[in-house]
This record gives sequence, C-alpha cells and structure tokens, in this order.
Amino acid sequence: MANTPYPESYYAASANAVPPRPALQDDIETDVCVIGAGYTGLSSALFLLENGFKVTVLEAAKVGFGASGRNGGQIVNSYSRDIDVIERTVGPKQAQLLGQMAFEGGRIIRERVARYNIQCDLKDGGVFAAMTAKQMGHLESQKRLWERFGHTQLELMDQRRIREVVACDQYVGGMLDMSGGHIHPLNLTLGEAAAVESLGGTIYEQSPAVRIVRGANPVVHTPQGKVRARFIIVAGNAYLGNLVPELAAKSMPCGTQVITTEPLGEELAKTLLPQDYCVEDCNYLLDYYRLSGDKRLIFGGGVVYGARDPANIEAIIRPKMLKAFPQLKDVKIDYAWTGNFLLTLSRLPQVGRLGDNIYYSQGCSGHGVTYTHLAGKVLAEALRGQAERFDAFADLPHYPFPGGQMLRTPFAALGAWYYGLRDKFGY
Repeated sequence: MANTPYPESYYAASANAVPPRPALQDDIETDVCVIGAGYTGLSSALFLLENGFKVTVLEAAKVGFGASGRNGGQIVNSYSRDIDVIERTVGPKQAQLLGQMAFEGGRIIRERVARYNIQCDLKDGGVFAAMTAKQMGHLESQKRLWERFGHTQLELMDQRRIREVVACDQYVGGMLDMSGGHIHPLNLTLGEAAAVESLGGTIYEQSPAVRIVRGANPVVHTPQGKVRARFIIVAGNAYLGNLVPELAAKSMPCGTQVITTEPLGEELAKTLLPQDYCVEDCNYLLDYYRLSGDKRLIFGGGVVYGARDPANIEAIIRPKMLKAFPQLKDVKIDYAWTGNFLLTLSRLPQVGRLGDNIYYSQGCSGHGVTYTHLAGKVLAEALRGQAERFDAFADLPHYPFPGGQMLRTPFAALGAWYYGLRDKFGY
C-alpha cells in the first residue's frame, strides 16, 4: 500500500513528534465517520466526542497533509467575502447570524490550545496593511462593520503607526486586530489530533476514502477496509478529488506558494516585525507574512488556479518578499512549498447535507484557518439536532463555475488577472 509522506516544508521539518497511526484494515462501525484529518474534520471530531459520539476519522495521507498543515498560519477573522457582501446577498436576518459567528473561529482555536495544551507557537495580533488610500478607506469601513457585530479589538493605524509594527515602506496605513494572530499550523493540527485520540476517537492514516455507499447506514470504503456509520462528515476540501461529484462541480482547487528564510536571529527579526504580529496586505491577490517561532520569515502569496505546482516557487515569491523587505536580499531561503485551497465562485463556504446523513463543509476560498474551526462546531451542532447555525450557512446560494470544469480554471485566472491589474494601478 502506498505511503504518502508530508511534502517538504518548514512546517513538516519542525513538526512536533507524534506516534505513527495505522491504516484501516478492518470493517468497523461507528457513530460518525469523518473523511479528512485537517482542521474541519478534527474540529468536528472534537466537538462530537465532547458530546458523547463515537468518532472515526479517515485520512488519505497524514494528519494535516493538506491545507491545514501548509497554510500561512494566520488567524484571520470573518470570511473570504465579508459580512456586508453576505448581507446584500441574503438579507439582514441571515447575515446577522453569520455575522455573529464571524469571529468565533479564532476563539475556538485559542480554547483548544489552552484546554489541550497544544504547542503551536500561538501569538496574538494581525495586521491588515493598506497600500493605497482606497484600501485604507475600505479598512475604515471594515472596522465600522465588524464593530457593528460586537468585534472591538481593532485599531486603525496611520502611516506613522504602521511603521512601528511593520518595517515596510509600501503601506499608507492599516488596521490591527488583536484577536487575530498566528500559529504553527501543522503543530496545531497534530495537537488537535492528539486531543481527538485522548477523548477516545480513532484516526486512521494512509486510508483514503475511495467510495461512499449511501443509504440509511452509509458505508465508507478504503483500499483495505470499510466504515459503517450513522453519519458521515465530508471534510476533504481541496484534497477530496471526485469522491462526491456534486461537491466537485461547484468548487475549484487552487494553489498558493510559501517560502521560509533561514533563521534571521532575534535582532534582525525584531527590526522587521517588532511586535511579532502577522501581516497581510489588502490586494485582491494578497501577500502575507509573519515570523516563525525560531525567527524565520514565512512569506506567501500568489494563486495558481487549477492547483498546478509551479516549477520554481522561490522565483515567484522571493521578489515579493524583497519588495517588502529589501534588507533581506542576502538571506537564504531554506524552504519553499505549495498547498491547495478550495475556491468557490461566491468565495463563501459551501455547507450542506446529502440525503439525511452525509454532511459537508468546504470551499473556504483562502480564509480557512478560523472558519474551519467554526465549521466543525456547526456541523457537530447539526448532528445533535441544533441546525439553526448550520442552516444559515447551508442557505447561502452557490453556483457552478461558468463552462463547467473544463473552463473554470481559465475563467478564474482571467478574473484574477483583471483584479491584479486593479491592484497594480490602485483602482
């Protein structure tokens, strides 16, 4: 049987030690079978276990193999489309409920880290950096919007103030969110998996779901075993493949690239980001960066539509890093990798149920670290019969990409090219 290791990355190289987990080789029964051991699957499993369910998690590779173990590690609130866009789409009542949940994911992460003593280099504070006056105006509106939903840990920063927290001359101002922050994403995933097992949950690695037999008691087949369950939660996101065709039709895997420098040392690192906040700019095709626990700069950006792996990641991302921090021109890049996230046409997550007993959440559209933790709680509530918050997500409208799967990549890339030009010329 094939053994899929982690891709080479800084996160894999610095991951906490964990015990090996077996592949499923039996026919078993459980209350809930969760497909995917990333943030969505593990968050669902934890909430279900805490409420008395018997839970089995199937992972095609290793815990955190996908986006959960490869992302930029930034705790960013709300959704990829903000609450005002949701309000215009679905009206004030549904938007009110979704708005109340928009800041919950970060709280769940911190609660998990504290309760289960997860060692993942958690740091508070995230900066949205404006490159134009128009972007600054958007941040001013965003602050008012978020405060309307009770989120008050926000500070607008003028050009002088943002220079105190980011040693970069590209920005005209920004907004600091002290409920944002950053983590070692793979170590968070590994810690949550250990928490699942501490509560009696079972995780099988190298056990891809290859077929689902639907029915009153659905069955998930793997290459060497099968799981019969009362409920299934599908949490594969960009790594689900075509296991559930109706989910694949309304989403598109996309790749993002990340590089990590050699250790910078305490002194140089402190000159770049004196308060150790994470940063993302306000462009449509945004760049994001932060310091690791051992004082490397982790810098990411760019999107590859259709999730192809670029031939030379460093050649794509290093120029972006040097534009922000030219003082790093002689610094060596130790790691470069890519990871996939799942894009929806609306850029809002897709949540729903197939039949009576197969639940899913997918399509975070690049905004998944906090949302996936919320999604796990919402899915667990639905399985317990409390569906109001689940329904608020499930009722969001979603559409297939124009032209179907054949044309979704070029259409999306064309749209990104257009918005990239708008960013470049400040529109």
